[in-house]
Parts: sequence; structure tokens; C-alpha cells
Amino acid sequence: MRTSEFEAGGYRHIEGPFQYSGGVAAAPGFAIERVRFDRPVGLEAGFRRIEAHLAALGRPTTAFCACELRSPAPFDDRGFAEFNRVYVGTLERWGLFRDEANPVARTNVCPAHHAPAAPSFEAFCYTVPEADAAPSFVLSGGGDARPGPEPYAERIVRHGETSSDAMREKGRFVLDLMEARLEALGFGWPDATAVQAYAVENLQAVMAEEIAPRGAARPGLVWHYARPPVEGLAFEMDVRGVRTERVADAVPRRG
Repeated sequence: MRTSEFEAGGYRHIEGPFQYSGGVAAAPGFAIERVRFDRPVGLEAGFRRIEAHLAALGRPTTAFCACELRSPAPFDDRGFAEFNRVYVGTLERWGLFRDEANPVARTNVCPAHHAPAAPSFEAFCYTVPEADAAPSFVLSGGGDARPGPEPYAERIVRHGETSSDAMREKGRFVLDLMEARLEALGFGWPDATAVQAYAVENLQAVMAEEIAPRGAARPGLVWHYARPPVEGLAFEMDVRGVRTERVADAVPRRG
């Protein structure tokens, strides 16, 4: 995996497809902070809230480095590509997306219950200057599909299967991916402050035979009862090492 510096944002990233990078890590002298909304905020309103938050901190829009999205239901291949083009439009205006290169990490999943009516922000991350900051990072969500130009159905590990054995194999693939991304950014499982899993299938076999033995559950495992963003995917994870996290009101309070 190749990494690149994004000096305008104060972080480096794992090069990925146009819609997101594989993960980000704060540059020396910077720290990553995370804000989660108490309820999902629609994409357009969420971008406005993020821009205002960064402005209030005196940070440029290029400090935006990662986000967690929630969508109503998994997309088909075409719908996912169309959504991604809309999403990166704002990143291009913000000075983040250029020449099909995108430094921003992302997770996008679909809650099985209480899903939003439209794609929405659950959380976002950004960099702030901080002398002697502890290293911080955020990995993008990674699902059970091999990379490549083929349709997802041709790349998904054990496509159409959700037995314990199939989920274990899917989990092994995803855990290997997370470890490769951690290594690319210079981290390991002991550096994680949060590990999140997304699935509606039983994760007992994955937890017992893949997640826990590797040390990936050391900070605990947050299991979101949600599906990955594309039809056919069954398991996704993301990982972060972030020391400052806040919860913001989805609807700003009036003073």
C-alpha cells in the first residue's frame, strides 16, 4: 500500500479509489479529533455543519480527514458509483479531491433498524495543531470484497454465504486488510482506541477465532447492527486511534 502526504490538511493517507483513501494518520505536530452527531445529519446539512465547526476552530476545510456515513439501504454497483460522485463534489470544492485522488478516509454503512431517509453523517474527523501530540489515525471501513474493476458480486468473499464458516473467512479477509492498513501507516492493534464492526450476521465465530486472538478487541469491539454499503457484502470493519472525541447535537441548540 502506498501512502502520500496531504500537507494542506496536516495528515498523510493510504492511496485508494476516488471515493476514499484507505486511512489517514496525523502529521507530526497535529492530532486527529472526532465528533459524532447524536443523530445522523443529512449529507448537505452535515457538510455545512462540518465547515462551520472547522471555521470556528480556525481550521481550513482541508483539515477534514475522515467521516462515517449512514445510508438507507445497500446500493447496487451503479447506485454506489453515482452516490460517490455526488459525495466527492463537495470535497473537490473544499480543496481535498483532485485528479481522482482523495485523501479522506470513510466508512459508509446501512443500519438494519432506524436507518436515515437519505445518506447522512454519523461522525467526522479533522486535524488540529498540537505540539507533541500522540500519534493518531483513522482507517476507512473495509468490507469482504477483493479489490478490482469487476462487479462486486464477482469480488465478494464467499458471495451469498453467511454460515459460520463463511463469516469466519470473510472476517479473516477483513482483519488482514485492517492489519495491512495499520502497517502502512506505522501502527498496530495496540495503538487502536476503537474498533468497529458492521454486520447483521452472527459474529461469534469471527470474534472468537479472528478478532480476539489478534488483539483487535483489546479496547472492546463496537458491533453496529448494520450492513455494508453495497448489495452482497456481509461484513465490514474500521479502526481508529483518536484521543479526543466529542458528541454534538444533530440540531444546534439556540442560546
